[in-house]
Amino acid sequence: MASSHSSSPVPQGSSSDVFFKKEVDPTKHIRPVQSLPDVCPKEPTGDSSSLCVAPSLVTDQHRWTIYHSKVNLPAALNDPRLAKRESDFFTKTWGLDFVDTEVIPSFYLPQISKEHFTVYQQEISQREKIHERCKNICPPKDTFDRTLLHTHDKSRTDLEQVPKLSHYLDIVEVNIAHQISLRSEAFFHAMTSQHELQDYLKKTSQAVKMLRDKIAQIDKVMCEGSLHILRLALTRNNCVKVYNKLKLMATVHQTQPTVQVLLSTSEFVGALDLIATTQEVLQQELQGIHSFRHLGSQLCELEKLIDKMMIAEFSTYSHSDLNRPLEDDCHILEEERLISLVFGLLKQRKLNFLEIYSEEMIITAKNIIKQCVINKVSQIEDIDTDVVLKLADQMRMLNFPQWFDLLTDIFSKFTIFLQRVKATLNIIHSVVLSVLDKNQRTRELEEISQQKNAAKDNSLDTEVAYLIHEGMFISDAFSESELTPIAIDTTSQRNASPNSEPCSSDSVSEPECTTDSSSSKEQISSSVTPGTVDIMVNEDVKLSDLELGKLANNIQELLYSASDICHDRAVKFLMSRAKDGFLEKLNSTEFISLSRLMETFILETEQICGRKSMSLLGALQSQANKFVNRFHEERKTKLSLLLDNERWKQADVPAEFQDLVDSISHGKIALPEKKSGATEERKPAEVLTVEGQQYAVVGTVLLLIRIILEYCQCVDNIPSVTTDMLTRLSDLLKYFNSRSCQLVLGAGALQVVGLKTITTKNLALSSRCLQLIVHYIPVIRAHFEARLQPKQYSMLRHFDHITKDYHDHIAEISAKLVAIMDSLFDKLLSKYEVKAPVPSACFRNICKQMAKMHEAIFDLLPEEQTQMLFLRINASYKLHLKKQLSHLNVINDGGPQNGLVTADVAFYTGNLQALKGLQDLDLNMAEIWEQKR
Repeated sequence: MASSHSSSPVPQGSSSDVFFKKEVDPTKHIRPVQSLPDVCPKEPTGDSSSLCVAPSLVTDQHRWTIYHSKVNLPAALNDPRLAKRESDFFTKTWGLDFVDTEVIPSFYLPQISKEHFTVYQQEISQREKIHERCKNICPPKDTFDRTLLHTHDKSRTDLEQVPKLSHYLDIVEVNIAHQISLRSEAFFHAMTSQHELQDYLKKTSQAVKMLRDKIAQIDKVMCEGSLHILRLALTRNNCVKVYNKLKLMATVHQTQPTVQVLLSTSEFVGALDLIATTQEVLQQELQGIHSFRHLGSQLCELEKLIDKMMIAEFSTYSHSDLNRPLEDDCHILEEERLISLVFGLLKQRKLNFLEIYSEEMIITAKNIIKQCVINKVSQIEDIDTDVVLKLADQMRMLNFPQWFDLLTDIFSKFTIFLQRVKATLNIIHSVVLSVLDKNQRTRELEEISQQKNAAKDNSLDTEVAYLIHEGMFISDAFSESELTPIAIDTTSQRNASPNSEPCSSDSVSEPECTTDSSSSKEQISSSVTPGTVDIMVNEDVKLSDLELGKLANNIQELLYSASDICHDRAVKFLMSRAKDGFLEKLNSTEFISLSRLMETFILETEQICGRKSMSLLGALQSQANKFVNRFHEERKTKLSLLLDNERWKQADVPAEFQDLVDSISHGKIALPEKKSGATEERKPAEVLTVEGQQYAVVGTVLLLIRIILEYCQCVDNIPSVTTDMLTRLSDLLKYFNSRSCQLVLGAGALQVVGLKTITTKNLALSSRCLQLIVHYIPVIRAHFEARLQPKQYSMLRHFDHITKDYHDHIAEISAKLVAIMDSLFDKLLSKYEVKAPVPSACFRNICKQMAKMHEAIFDLLPEEQTQMLFLRINASYKLHLKKQLSHLNVINDGGPQNGLVTADVAFYTGNLQALKGLQDLDLNMAEIWEQKR
């Protein structure tokens, strides 16, 4: 074997243990590149670095070292028995499956070409030129011996002269012999010191043997017993672990039969928990067990089967819960079963079970209406179900009382249905909230546990001495009592959180972990029967707080959806009955009953579900609008017929109308209930007394007051139509004002009714009727204002416009009465002549017409209005008289003509003041004379 270029050191004498090195002349040093390897290897010296590199005979006696080498590598590769060298020397023992393939060039190494060195050559060319120039100027210093250099050159010359075939072996042998001759001194010295070296090795071998004997005695006396105890402790620990493993394997082996038993009793939560525990044990504590290699996949398939079974079971439960008799007072069907199913579905993240319940609600709502219709139709003998086959057609044959009872029954069934849905969803909601609360508490416990573990880790002594023996640590032989608290804490962490670290299989705490896993499995299997939410919330549900919060909101939305479903089905039921115009033909009492029933149902569902559904309310509003239109058209038509047949004569006032206005005066704006017997015996009154004032009215106005009260009462019964009713009532009052004006002032009654003329009595009676309506407009306004929203108060301006129109109409009637007398004065006084007899015929006619006017209006109009009217008539009289006197040139000069005129005027004044109610009337007749200039 080759060694370094310097000669090897050898022992100097037999009695000395000191090693020495051969002195080498520095001038004879040859560079390693140009020399051949030495024949003798280097012996160890006193240098510590060289001793550390060489193998030790004591510490390395049981492992292979260079001292075990028998054949060198060239000899192994140049086997003379083989015809040619084997090419698969290194790979033939690598196995039967080994295939020698070419090494594929790496994709990550670029293909290097000559162009890659172009830049480098350009950079280095200048340096190379400088180097060559310096080399020529300063030749290298000759540090070798001339003799050796000459010999070396000769050797190189000989090597260069070696032929390629024939002289190869001879030249090699000559060179080998030359090299040996150069080191002959070392060979001779080694031969002379061979015997001394053998004696030294013998002494060394005896010392080693003695040392080994002492070590063996020490091992037997001091170590063997202790190590045996440790081995026994480790063996006992391993036996306990094996026993616990076998016990755990036996328990896991019973998982599938136990799951089958639990599924036979619909204990899905217990089965899922058992599967989860078994999966955890298989992954953490029984990993790599060959006999259980297929159990994990089997449990996964079983878990998928349980998911399908739970979905089917929940669907069955929903159907049973929603389709049981609604007369049953129990709102929750099998509460424990429901809680178990919900926990199982949450545990498996099957959050679509609410959709199943929603679909079942829709089907149940349809069935409720269908069953109610069937029950009601079967009770009616007039309906032949054999002739009328469709259930909707059979339902349309019901009259209003029968149909109203059917709708009442449907609404009551829907109310019970919603209460039942709410009770069920409350249970589901409480389960979700309990799981959410449990998640929060679990996180808090994990944080506390982590803090405790950190404190324990800091308190443990980290400087523990380990003894490696047969691959075990000395810490494994510690007593179990010292590590029990740590093991228990680790077990509690694993049970508290599914993400905690599994128990180590190399620690003594593993028996406790496996025992806890098996006991927890037995506890799950023994307590899978769900009782309450508090019991079931102990199970692990791997849902985030966001998912649980979203699910809780979906549950509340499902309750709203249940209310909407009931309202939608009720709307369809109403629309199916309204196809033939049935609802539009209802009278006020029937529609008000229907409206109250629907509003009550809407209010009850809002109280149950917490939100008002708009579909039924919209349908009610739509029907109410149709009812208002028909209500208004009927009454407007009725008023039109009354006005067209009104002869504008004073009508007697029945007692019921007097009671009606009396109830209004007492603040009750509603139609009074009919009194049996008492009202029929009372005689009608000539006038209507309202708050001490007497109103002479026509029959149309009495009925108009009743119609107005019907509008007000309809608003009380159907508050949703307040604004529509206000608009319609305003239109009705305007219509009465305009139509009465056409008939009386416009003399339309002459053609419509056939009156010969419109008398002053007709005019006064019309004015008094308008005054009665004006009296009640503020009362009507206050009634509507109390039922309007503040933002709707602007609609009350309609009453202000109506009041103004009525006052204008009354003023026009008064002006008409004055105009009648004015035309009379103009006709009579234009023919007046101042001559005897006194009183003149003209003044007799005037007084006669004034008496007729007074007689016509005095019993119709109040005294104050009568006086005001006659004052205006008197002013017209004075104006015409003054004009006539001026035309006749009669002045207040005390002459005979003045006397005649004064006598006629005195006759007029006396007759006018003699009329009832006009005694104190200030006529101021002096204004008839022209003022003296």
